[in-house]
Amino acid sequence: MDVSALTSFTEYFVVCTGESEPQLRTISKNIEEKLSAAGIRPHHLEGRSDNGWILMDYDDFVIHIFSPDKRTYYDLERLWADAPRIPVSDKVTSH
Repeated sequence: MDVSALTSFTEYFVVCTGESEPQLRTISKNIEEKLSAAGIRPHHLEGRSDNGWILMDYDDFVIHIFSPDKRTYYDLERLWADAPRIPVSDKVTSH
């Protein structure tokens, strides 16, 4: 979601769902490893996979990784309904 016109603390929210605690952990670890390899470090990390929610703040973008229940509970898509959605391809690219 492009939240740049709606907030001053970040430009984008990336929202995704993991189906299990190990999957949540794997998603966050993979994101952190890929961004770290590109020289991008998180400003702030919060939450845990066993709580069903992980927040990864990289200043310009914030990644929310939810369990299905927590994604429904927090309902960011409704809270930020005015934010334009940006389609994400499932196509894998390498650099």
